[in-house]
Amino acid sequence: MTYAVDKSDDQWRAELSPEQYAVLRQAGTERAWTGELLDESRAGLYACAACGAELFQSGTKFDSHCGWPSFYESVRPEAVELIEDNSHGMQRTEVRCANCGSHLGHVFPDGFGTPTGDRYCMNSLSLSFTPEDKA
Repeated sequence: MTYAVDKSDDQWRAELSPEQYAVLRQAGTERAWTGELLDESRAGLYACAACGAELFQSGTKFDSHCGWPSFYESVRPEAVELIEDNSHGMQRTEVRCANCGSHLGHVFPDGFGTPTGDRYCMNSLSLSFTPEDKA
């Protein structure tokens, strides 16, 4: 797939921290309960840490008790790309930034009690956060 933001591997390595590169460009996962955005509760906007594309509004974030920031929907359906992921002996749906193709996390149909029933389980390292009062 071709993305609006298309950079070489060397460019991504130069722009991202090693931890961000492992998650965003190599589909890694940060350890549960360690992400700095897990307990973020201010109003604001979550964007792709690689390219800055808007991904999630704070009003869709909920405490799923899974160890990663969770949202029940993206800012727009076309903001994220959903890809079948059968790695690690599991059947999951990977979530990527539709603007640059970076790995964000996975979406699961177990967001019980949310308006959509979905749980977008995102890595903090894949997101940046801008508080509403700074937007």
